Amino acid sequence: MDTAFLATAFATLFVVIDPIGLTPLFVALTQGMSAPERRAIGFRACVIAFGILALFGLFGEAVLGFIGIQMPSFRIAGGILLFMTALDMLFERRTKRREEHAEERPDPSIFPLGMPLIAGPGAIATMILLTGAQPGVAGYFQVLGVMASVLLIVFILFLLANPIERALGRTGTNIVTRLLGMLLAALAVQFVMDGLIAFGFAGGGG
Repeated sequence: MDTAFLATAFATLFVVIDPIGLTPLFVALTQGMSAPERRAIGFRACVIAFGILALFGLFGEAVLGFIGIQMPSFRIAGGILLFMTALDMLFERRTKRREEHAEERPDPSIFPLGMPLIAGPGAIATMILLTGAQPGVAGYFQVLGVMASVLLIVFILFLLANPIERALGRTGTNIVTRLLGMLLAALAVQFVMDGLIAFGFAGGGG
């Protein structure tokens, strides 16, 4: 077992998935939900992300190539979908829908949490690169174990959502939701720009 590779893989996936940065987004996307509801959503999101990343780690770009999708296209599509979520957060559309349909709470576990926030283009590309650098069944399961440990950290931090929301209060949570909506919109635009740059449609800047 290559401990240096495992440490590098963990650090890379931790930075790309960013469990600490995901936590306030999780709080904003599940605003007003109870601890059991949040626990269920967080668990589903992590399981879905695990399945997606495991699949891409196993089959690599062949999964996208099989259906004729290139990674830049994947980035652009993810960016557009994230931007729509950011607009919901900025203009409180999500909150209004919850108030109008209290019994029909939206479930963000698949989108946007599971994908593309946790299992985003960056995480997918990282899994492809890591499994390529450590070929074979043993290498694949080593990378899988590292990825699972990062997702476990994500889930543990998601469990702290209720204490974080109580500490912020309703006004604080609304302010944070708006700020994170702006950041999410910027991240979405960056996804789209990365895809366009990869296709050669935009300059890389300097």
